[in-house]
Amino acid sequence: MSAALIVLVVAVVLFVLVAAKSVTIVPQAQAKVVERLGRYSRTLSPGLSLLVPFVDRVRATIDLREQVVSFPPQPVITADNLQVGIDTVVYFQVTDPRLAVYGIANYITGMEQLTTTTLRNVVGGLNLEGALTGRDGINSQLREVLDGTTGPWGLRVARVEIKAIDPPPSIQDSMEKQMRADRDKRAIILQAEGARQSAITTAEGEKASAILSAEGRKQAAILEAEAERQSRILRAEGDRAALYLQAQGQAKSIETVFQAIHDGKPDQGLLAYQYLQTLPRIAQGDANKMWIVPSEFTKALEGLSRLGGGDGESRSFLDVPPSGDGTPAAPMDTSGWFESSLPPAAEQPEARIEMSSIADAGPAVPSPQLPPTTDLARAAENGMARRDEEPPA
Repeated sequence: MSAALIVLVVAVVLFVLVAAKSVTIVPQAQAKVVERLGRYSRTLSPGLSLLVPFVDRVRATIDLREQVVSFPPQPVITADNLQVGIDTVVYFQVTDPRLAVYGIANYITGMEQLTTTTLRNVVGGLNLEGALTGRDGINSQLREVLDGTTGPWGLRVARVEIKAIDPPPSIQDSMEKQMRADRDKRAIILQAEGARQSAITTAEGEKASAILSAEGRKQAAILEAEAERQSRILRAEGDRAALYLQAQGQAKSIETVFQAIHDGKPDQGLLAYQYLQTLPRIAQGDANKMWIVPSEFTKALEGLSRLGGGDGESRSFLDVPPSGDGTPAAPMDTSGWFESSLPPAAEQPEARIEMSSIADAGPAVPSPQLPPTTDLARAAENGMARRDEEPPA
């Protein structure tokens, strides 16, 4: 190989080396710290940048995105002298690459140690129950302390989260027993509450059922009472009409007999004969042990013998000529004997039941007040007046 070719190769290698030292590319969301002759020169932003070969060099490449660092569990003693293990998660972001490189040797290690010491200070003033239930307060205090301390390092702490708090196994066992007891207690309370609600609901249902049953019995009693009332009214009306018709018949019978007696013109013989017919009825009956003959009996026999012609002087009552002039009596008019001025039972106001008033449980329909002088009384008065106006036979 000739000397010229060697020189050319060396020149090309030197050129490539100088070009590589003179150009650098910074990715997005990253920054590079450049030193010139061992001193901080500048911070390169994302993109293509030129450097002075063999004078400038990249000291460190810093990630500008928000980073998440999880620290292992740290032993912490609470205020009630219980040792627990707490592991934390820190969310932070580099805001100043120069401070992150020159402010602290390793900001991850420094943040871990700072988190551990701050966590011990915060949790040391709390008991175990307060540490377990007060995570939000611990997180806030850790963030305030870390954000204020890491500011000179070019870091911004976004938030701090406690991932887990691990108490000792004996404490965990006690806590599990306590939790189990609390759950059993809540279960018993819920069961008692459910039984109470069930009893209340059942009582409400029984109350409503009893009310409805009472209302039904009340309506049934009202209807039965109203039906019994209407039945009694109708029976009373029927009995009244029957008595009135019977009274009319008796009145007609008495009037006919009385008229027949007047037409027959009875004498003492007929009366004596009727007296003798009545005497056997006096002796009737099983309880009659002794029969006393009245003193008038002999007189009645004497009168009857005289009427029969037993003394030879008087005529027999059988020989008495018939009364009247011998003309037959006029036929008796019976067309009005069974007439009644009472309205039909279905048309009487007592038989009209207003079902709507009964359904509404309103007061019973009052029975109409009869006038002091009814149609029956007026009819009886008119009949008596007609008998008084008739001339005696």
